[in-house]
Amino acid sequence: MEELEDQTERVQEHVMHAAQHGGERLTLYVALTAAILAAFAAVSNLMSGHHSNEAILEQIKASDELAHYQAKAIKAAVVSAKKEVIVAMGKAPTDATNDKLDKYQADQEEISNHAKELETSSEHHLSHHLVFARAVTMFQVAIAIAAISALSRRRPFWFVSLGFGAVGVFFLATGFF
Repeated sequence: MEELEDQTERVQEHVMHAAQHGGERLTLYVALTAAILAAFAAVSNLMSGHHSNEAILEQIKASDELAHYQAKAIKAAVVSAKKEVIVAMGKAPTDATNDKLDKYQADQEEISNHAKELETSSEHHLSHHLVFARAVTMFQVAIAIAAISALSRRRPFWFVSLGFGAVGVFFLATGFF
């Protein structure tokens, strides 16, 4: 991703240089458009990275909760086996043993629900990451086509660039909702 950003920056610098020395209005408009698109691309990239990181963190937390769930399941299995041994010996299990088993099972239910919430949150962040990543892609394509417009001095390429930029703005706006 960083390599693409470096290429985009080089193209933008070339367009700015052409705008400063070319003197044509089209080149100035294209350079201004490329600068605005680059700003949108930077915001989109920042948001994409944020949501990607959050998705990973939430998934790690969910995995931790599932490990905790397994630990409670093992403890419950040990207490259950103890209870079975006590019953097999013809004795009644104590209330403390029954309470402990009930507590472990209740804890498992709570932990399971929390893990599912974290997984849902991770999926939500991942879907936002993808939308912002699409916005970054559209802005980078728009900047590249704007550079072609500036270099070839052809207005239709600029309009195509604006179209890709509009799609990028759509994805950027969609990512926030």
